[in-house]
Amino acid sequence: MNIITAVYNFLWGDLITLPLPGGSSIGISLLVLLLVPAGIYFTIRTRFVLIRRFPHMIQIAMEKNEHSQAGSISGFQALIVATATRVGMGNLVGVVAAISAGGAGAVFWMWLLALLGSSTAFAEGTLAQIYRQKDPLYGGYRGGPAYYIHDFMTKKKTKKQNRPAKEKRYSLIAVLFAISGLICWCGISQVISNSVSSAMKNAFHIPPLYTTIFLVVVAAIVVLRKNATVHVLDVVVPIMAGCYLLITLFVIIKNIGALPSVFQRIFEEAFGLRQVAAGGFGAVLMNGIKRGLFSNEAGSGSAPCAAAAADVSHPAKAGLMQAFGVFIDTILICTCSALLMLLAPADKIAGLQGMDLLQSAMQYHLGEFGVIFIAVILFLFSFSTFIGILFYARSNVAYLFGDNWLSQTAYKILALVMLFIGGLAAYTFVWDLGDVGIGLMTIFNMIALIPLSGQAIDSLKDYERKEK
Repeated sequence: MNIITAVYNFLWGDLITLPLPGGSSIGISLLVLLLVPAGIYFTIRTRFVLIRRFPHMIQIAMEKNEHSQAGSISGFQALIVATATRVGMGNLVGVVAAISAGGAGAVFWMWLLALLGSSTAFAEGTLAQIYRQKDPLYGGYRGGPAYYIHDFMTKKKTKKQNRPAKEKRYSLIAVLFAISGLICWCGISQVISNSVSSAMKNAFHIPPLYTTIFLVVVAAIVVLRKNATVHVLDVVVPIMAGCYLLITLFVIIKNIGALPSVFQRIFEEAFGLRQVAAGGFGAVLMNGIKRGLFSNEAGSGSAPCAAAAADVSHPAKAGLMQAFGVFIDTILICTCSALLMLLAPADKIAGLQGMDLLQSAMQYHLGEFGVIFIAVILFLFSFSTFIGILFYARSNVAYLFGDNWLSQTAYKILALVMLFIGGLAAYTFVWDLGDVGIGLMTIFNMIALIPLSGQAIDSLKDYERKEK
């Protein structure tokens, strides 16, 4: 636990501290130093791809399934899988935590991170397509950062040694990425069940053991079948996201008069205009940025595992779908959670944190139905996240252990065990474990992503040239 805590502090703690006017300061973590400049770089290189190509992203999301390879998935299905994992507890508890710690202004910085993160998501999604491989077990394709990191490091080493490339089974950085991903997803499995069991206990007074058993059994039925994952997510994700958006829209219409003041508060607090305490602006800025990075996952290397599986007509299409996924996650779903909370009177949610805060806000808006709705939607969000991360794990397990059902099934069983354990006890250690996993994934991913990004930019230019 001490090792995990030390690594967590190194990745997410204040690596450098910058002074601000008025005597306050702002602490910047290693991952912020990596991801924010990378997002700015990719945004400039892609010429603000999210804004510039947004109508086209919607258009290709609506395209019919164009896959012909047996077992493969369409670009839209890859978007669904990535959305399933992005749209999880970070959109509920994470947004609440960001606003609790940094005020309403944190929402603005989450929006800005979505704009930057979408360009990063495009780059890694496109590279995953370029370096994908045939999947002999599940059919279709597989890939992700482990595969393009492997290719990059192998070519770099042979070029340095000035001799012909020799095919190697493993690359150290790719292995470390794959292991970090599997550790991260085991940690997230426990967090998922713990959050669901707590919400169900608050809403329905169901003992955590019963909720956990039900969650594990339902998850096992899905993940232990060969190709049930994508079909289940095709149904669950649009329904849960649609219901959440509709309920939020109803709450907004009901409180339409208060909406201008809420947005005014977001923009004022974003730049510390209403923060009088020392360090106020720093808290707003860093909480918004950190929660934005947690939520949209851009740069971590998770979503490219789904992008690689998409059977699309051009690699850039998969990248554009992943950029669109960041928009759905942060601009739509995270904003929904923020508005549900900010439209509730301050005295109704004072002193509350986490799910208690969000459920109290919903109780104000919709009565007892609001508490029940949040519990059910959290169950769906968390369940789809679990199914999605096991889809991601396929390619990492295959890279580490080869193409065999034994290793694939063993990891699924391990994740189900973690899901069961997490539902019965609150381990703050597990939260740190998931955060450490995703932090290490990001560092290893960036080692290859930035040098290889020129290929993703060339792919976008080629796609736009062919489109014309």
